[in-house]
Amino acid sequence: MFSATLSNCSPFYIRRFFPVIVLLVLCGCTPGMRKQCRETICGADVKIIAFHVSQYYGLLEDFTRRLYAQNPCYEPDMERRKRNIEFIFHGGNATYPEFKGQASHRLLTEAFASAPPVKDRVFILCLGLKKGIDEAYSTGGRPFLTGCQIDGERLKRLYSNLAQVDWRLKTYRDKSGRLLFITNKAGENGYINMGFEVIMTKIMTRVEDDIYLRGGLEKNLAFRLSTVFISII
Repeated sequence: MFSATLSNCSPFYIRRFFPVIVLLVLCGCTPGMRKQCRETICGADVKIIAFHVSQYYGLLEDFTRRLYAQNPCYEPDMERRKRNIEFIFHGGNATYPEFKGQASHRLLTEAFASAPPVKDRVFILCLGLKKGIDEAYSTGGRPFLTGCQIDGERLKRLYSNLAQVDWRLKTYRDKSGRLLFITNKAGENGYINMGFEVIMTKIMTRVEDDIYLRGGLEKNLAFRLSTVFISII
């Protein structure tokens, strides 16, 4: 029946739709082939995820600048801050080369440690966040290219770590009882700048969307969120 249908088609339509026909036939052969096709054909999903990743980098860079401005004690030198940001997001020279090869979950843990390896908690935290994106989306630190083989479980672990950062920013304090990071601090007129909260919410919401695109989303993100930073890769 299938061959008969093909015989009635003009050569133009056969040439035009032949790749699609072959792909449909192959995908119907075995469960393994069907799974491979689902993982390979992404279409609009790739464009959406690629857009999200580019947005993450921009949002995190803005987040880093804001965090330095609110917490100048961690790096008073403006030029050094610029170099740190350039290294994290644009591949500049490493200010702290000892952190270059560390995984994201270790960096995030050190950012909130009682005695971090260096004074600049902002640098450690934001490098950890950036590396978390790189690890979850397999970017290798470069612009995102294809999204077809992204692991949904990695995205879930990234979401868990982001949720943990969001909570610790609001609760973790030093021995004197002061928050380790000042974020939503009220200004002189009493206005509270919620920029940090907005940025974290945007990133986490888009990660939720990507989890859904890559493997389905359990109701209300019901997968277990860890109370510690967990390895993404």
